[in-house]
Amino acid sequence: QVQLVESGGGLVQAGGSLGLSCSASGITFSMYVMGWYRQAPGKERELVATIASDGSTDYGDSVKGRFTISRDNAKNTVYLQMTSLKAEDRAVYYCNAKFTLGPIVYWGQGSQVTVAS
Repeated sequence: QVQLVESGGGLVQAGGSLGLSCSASGITFSMYVMGWYRQAPGKERELVATIASDGSTDYGDSVKGRFTISRDNAKNTVYLQMTSLKAEDRAVYYCNAKFTLGPIVYWGQGSQVTVAS
């Protein structure tokens, strides 16, 4: 059974920092591109960041320079470090695992991030 379990969301003041973690089980972690997406109220889910097994990354334009994605292949865990948080970063953040060799995608349950202005 595949599970993506997120942790670390919560409430933070604007300008502050917050970290998210996603622990994966039931998959061969190194064969998945891991990512974070977010969905704000009334908006579509959007890309935050992705990271491949070799460490190559991609970021959404709105978070470039403020957020950092990383992964620990030995711990089957992907991280998102968020800094200089803005009110518009408020959203539910979802962990995502995309199989590199086929159309298989898994999602976590979501973690709420609230930024108080």
